[in-house]
Amino acid sequence: MAKPSENLIELCRAAVEAHQTVTAQPYTPDGWKPWLEAAEAFQQAVTEEAGDGNRYQLEQAAKKAVLHPEDASDGSAS
Repeated sequence: MAKPSENLIELCRAAVEAHQTVTAQPYTPDGWKPWLEAAEAFQQAVTEEAGDGNRYQLEQAAKKAVLHPEDASDGSAS
């Protein structure tokens, strides 16, 4: 599986956190803007980092590192 950069993981984490924040309150277009912007920044970074490689695998690896860090570990001690 592709290995995402730390920058990509941080962008993914920002998008996930923004999503959690906006879904905890009533919907308004302005209220959801931070999440949409964070998600767009993450998607753009995935596209750039993947280059000609497998964009899907890179995106999934970043999401796994953020959402399931215990599974994304390569087995080395932190």
